[in-house]
Amino acid sequence: MGRNFDELFRIKKPIIGMIHLAGGDTKEKVKRALEELEIYQEEDVNAAIIEDYHGTTNDVLTLLNESAGKFPRLITGVNILKNPYSSFFIANHFGVKFVQFDSVQETDLVHSKYERLRNRFEDIVVLGGVGFKYTKPTGNHLSYDLYKASRKCEAIVTTGDGTGIETPIKKLMDYKKILGSILNKEFPLIVGAGVNLNNVHEQLEIADGAIVGSYFKNGNTQDPVVRENVRNLMSIVKEMR
Repeated sequence: MGRNFDELFRIKKPIIGMIHLAGGDTKEKVKRALEELEIYQEEDVNAAIIEDYHGTTNDVLTLLNESAGKFPRLITGVNILKNPYSSFFIANHFGVKFVQFDSVQETDLVHSKYERLRNRFEDIVVLGGVGFKYTKPTGNHLSYDLYKASRKCEAIVTTGDGTGIETPIKKLMDYKKILGSILNKEFPLIVGAGVNLNNVHEQLEIADGAIVGSYFKNGNTQDPVVRENVRNLMSIVKEMR
């Protein structure tokens, strides 16, 4: 296994801001995304995931090319929803440090392909979803799913029922307890949706980090990032650290 989660982020409770690539044609999307990355860096967000949520793989590639070397304090990751396996090749080409798979559950992976890519790109950290929004339950016991997932990624990400919807505290507590029990050690758990100014303290008392998107955009992923929202949330996170 290559680099691990803690070695990559090197800070307690990292915050990962989403780049949804909304805002018009490729040129307009990239322009907005560069502005959002600048806000994230200036307000001390630790990392950013560039995702084709409202864009295309070409939009992601264009942004990675345009942003290269401009945001040295941001750890960059990619999530290619339309073809997650391609994330490894894109990350490797651009020197991106991590990728996100919305699900690493056994029922959602082509195992031979995934393991081949994991072995080929062993230094790329994977944030892997279990019980992630819009994915179907496997029908397995949660302990089994979490154990299997822990062998496929460096951090597990879970969410509530949808984008911007708060992740239940009980769910985070259950995941954390089960991971500690079956692995007999701490394993990074990331809250992947619904974090906002009102719940970030409670959520990060359990989770080891958070992916934040909707709150930074006043609840609408089509809108630009609001600097004040980023600053306010990061001030609470800094106090917790």
